[in-house]
Formats: sequence, C-alpha cells, structure tokens
Amino acid sequence: MASTSGLLATVLAMAVLLAGSSSSCQAARHLADATPPAAVPVPTVPAVTLPPMPAIPAVPAATLPPMPAVPTVPNAALPPMPAVPKVALPPMPAVPAVPTVPAVPAVPAASLPPMPAVPAVPNAVLPPMPAVPKVTLPPMPSMPAVPKVTLPPMPSVPMPFLAPPPSA
Repeated sequence: MASTSGLLATVLAMAVLLAGSSSSCQAARHLADATPPAAVPVPTVPAVTLPPMPAIPAVPAATLPPMPAVPTVPNAALPPMPAVPKVALPPMPAVPAVPTVPAVPAVPAASLPPMPAVPAVPNAVLPPMPAVPKVTLPPMPSMPAVPKVTLPPMPSVPMPFLAPPPSA
C-alpha cells in the first residue's frame, strides 16, 4: 500500500508542476528577454615580474690547424714503347669475274577490252508523302483539391534543453 501511495503522490506532484509551469515559464522568458543584461566586472590580472635571465656566455672562435701542403708528383719517365714488328702477309687470291646477266625479254603491250558503259539510272518519280494526321489528346484529368486542415495548437510543455530562466 505504501508503494502505491508514493507513486500516486509522485503522479500528482508532476501533474501540478506541468499544469502550473506554462504561465510561469512564459513570464520568466518574457522577463529574461525584456531585461537588459547586467554589466559583469572583468577581474584584472596582476602584473607578474620575471627574474632576470642569466647572460649567455660568448662562444670562443675555433682555430683550425693549417691545411697540409699537397705533395707534388715527380715527373716519371716512362720507358719507350716497343716497335711493332712488320709482318709480311701472303698475297690475296684473285676475285673471279662476275658473269653477265642475260637481258630481260620485253613484255608485249597488252590491249585490254574497253570498259563497259555504266547504265544510266532512270529518274524515278516517287509518290508524295502522306500527310500526318493531327491528333488531339483529351484533357488531363485534374487532381482533386486537398482540403486544408488546421491543426490544433501544440500544448506548452517545458523542454529540458532550453535555458533556465535567469536568477534574480
């Protein structure tokens, strides 16, 4: 019995809240929209003094040892090239003479028969094209008009994602 009465009390409390919240919500929203926002003072940040930075020591200039001298290459005397010995080659054999080619016999002139004449195409008289009859289509059936339906007004329900009214 205790759980039923607790549930009934919760349902009644929610019904009272929902029934009475529509006018108070609209009044709070009107007040929030009509009231100019208050000037918010901006806090100032205190000035911070930093400790002095230590001086960076100077880097000494690096001295490099002198470059060693490039040794010179002495002029080397090369031995003389040996002489190529002369070689006696045997005599070349004689190339045989190329035989003469007999003359090509002359081709007799052939007489071809004359080309036949192309027959003339007679002028053909074509019958006239028949006229295309004009077709009239019946009118399109009109769509019946959809009656305009007026919807009942939406009930004012507080939305959980809207901004809460500003505190006074």
